[in-house]
Amino acid sequence: MDDREIVKRIGELADEEHHLEDSHEGTPLSESELARLRAIEVALDQCWDLLRQRRAWRAAGQDPDDAAVRPESVVERYRQ
Repeated sequence: MDDREIVKRIGELADEEHHLEDSHEGTPLSESELARLRAIEVALDQCWDLLRQRRAWRAAGQDPDDAAVRPESVVERYRQ
């Protein structure tokens, strides 16, 4: 996945996130919708992390294709 594809995926996930949130303004989300929202948040964090890795690899003169998606347990620690 190249940078352009990652940015496109970020946009798609953000659109889905906003649609989910906007479609329930004033009403609670169902359990399945909450689970999907959580999955979207994790996927967004992973995409942003991958994009940052690729940029860092490139800036260091390395091959950005060597960057890899990190697991949830790693990317979710950044918030703490």
